[in-house]
Amino acid sequence: MSEIRDILVEQVERLLTDQSNPTLLRAAETGTWPATLWAEIEALGLPLAMVPEEQGGAGLGWGDAAAVWHVLGRHGAPVPLAESMAAAGILATAGIAPPAGLLGLVVPREMGLPWGRQVENLVGILDGNVVLHPATAHKHGLQPISRLPYDGRVPGHRAAAAALPPALGPDGALLAGALIHAALIAGALEAVLDMTLDYANTRKQFGRAIGGFQAVQQLLARCAGEVAATGVAVANAGRAADRRGLAGAEFEIASAKVVAGEAAGIAADITHQVHAAIGFTDEHPLHLFTRRMWAWRDSCGAERLWARRIGDAALARGGDRLWADLTSRDEETAA
Repeated sequence: MSEIRDILVEQVERLLTDQSNPTLLRAAETGTWPATLWAEIEALGLPLAMVPEEQGGAGLGWGDAAAVWHVLGRHGAPVPLAESMAAAGILATAGIAPPAGLLGLVVPREMGLPWGRQVENLVGILDGNVVLHPATAHKHGLQPISRLPYDGRVPGHRAAAAALPPALGPDGALLAGALIHAALIAGALEAVLDMTLDYANTRKQFGRAIGGFQAVQQLLARCAGEVAATGVAVANAGRAADRRGLAGAEFEIASAKVVAGEAAGIAADITHQVHAAIGFTDEHPLHLFTRRMWAWRDSCGAERLWARRIGDAALARGGDRLWADLTSRDEETAA
């Protein structure tokens, strides 16, 4: 499957390099739907990438999908592709053929959907079932930090339902959403670090590039460490979801969301500090990524929620199980 993943990652990287630029990101914040970009995404079959090949998809697992979402975050792609992919994958896991068009993933406690006004069908988990509803009336909204459309939708008459597979679990939509946003943050972290390294190597003070000053180097090194840690945590969570399903990977997904959320705050502080005032101006692209990271940090549960769930699970299993939980979870499952 890694070969298919590599092909799709390369395709997405090339597409977004060509089309996802600061002009497009700013236009999205005014409510302009990037129709050309979405048409290209659909032409590549990306919304169905997590659907099995026999149903017309690429058969990506959660780990491979997270690698694609990582690229979306690195380019700040202003389209809800990750949510649509996950929704289609959840439907397929339950044996429901995903319909054409943009799918919205309904996550408990979330007040809206990214670009909900464009969503044609809603996918969620309710009363032990995976359910599919057409999206009917909607209420326009705005995510206050990212400034992207974030709309409420009303489900229509249930179009399909199937018993909830154990691999998804009752919190499957929330776990999928947490993995999505951790992966998006991981990609955006790379973007802001690259942006800041370039700025530090070109901006001069006292006759030398500011990147040559030890204090700045220390800040950038810490930022790079956060970027690396988040990438590892997200990749580990994706692998765990492939091995044990979303329900069995809650520990790894929760850990990735905590690591990503904390890294988003640290990296935003550092990158804006290095850029100084220019990073806050509308003309500079840095804030287009840091604001999205802040919004993704809160989406599908901030660090407090997931840290609490990790702690509750550890207490329930007992202190004598903690070391095994940290070091040999997959070995225990295999046994």
